[in-house]
Amino acid sequence: MEPTVAHGCDGALHSESPTQILSDEHRVIERVLDALEGMTRRPVEGNLARWQQALDFIRHFADQCHHIKEEKVLFPALEEHGIPSDGGPVGMMLIEHEEGRSYVRAMAAAMVLLEAKNSVATESLFSSARAYVRLLREHIQKEDEILFRMADEVIPADKQKTIVAAFAQHEVEEMGAGVHEKYLAIARQLESLV
Repeated sequence: MEPTVAHGCDGALHSESPTQILSDEHRVIERVLDALEGMTRRPVEGNLARWQQALDFIRHFADQCHHIKEEKVLFPALEEHGIPSDGGPVGMMLIEHEEGRSYVRAMAAAMVLLEAKNSVATESLFSSARAYVRLLREHIQKEDEILFRMADEVIPADKQKTIVAAFAQHEVEEMGAGVHEKYLAIARQLESLV
């Protein structure tokens, strides 16, 4: 029987476990976090387009593609196999996803002010970006080292194949064709700033 194959948000073909797909996506997200951190050490003037690219990547690749696959597919599978979504590691991950979204909303609000030539918003943009970077780095480490190992242990192989297929379906329905390449290109462009 052929292994299940899916595209991850990183654009690569995968036949691995769902946690390997998500971990591979973490590596792409980390590259953008490095770039975002670097952007907070440069003047924002003249770099608004790069900030817009970073926010676009975060909203669509990190959140709509990656986090939603966790929230709608992996976390419910964990719950099915005895890991509660309230409290514990899954509950903490959900809280941190929401916290990250609040930082993204704050960055977006600061961007609106900066586009209106209100340079006072620079500090808000930078502090929200730094907080987001800190949060996501710690969040990724917890998922890679704790939650994903737990998932590999409790979710049977046949269910893991079902999860990989559900990831692929999410990609098609929520992200669309060519989107992977777009966000990988944005990651490369942002990374070139570091």
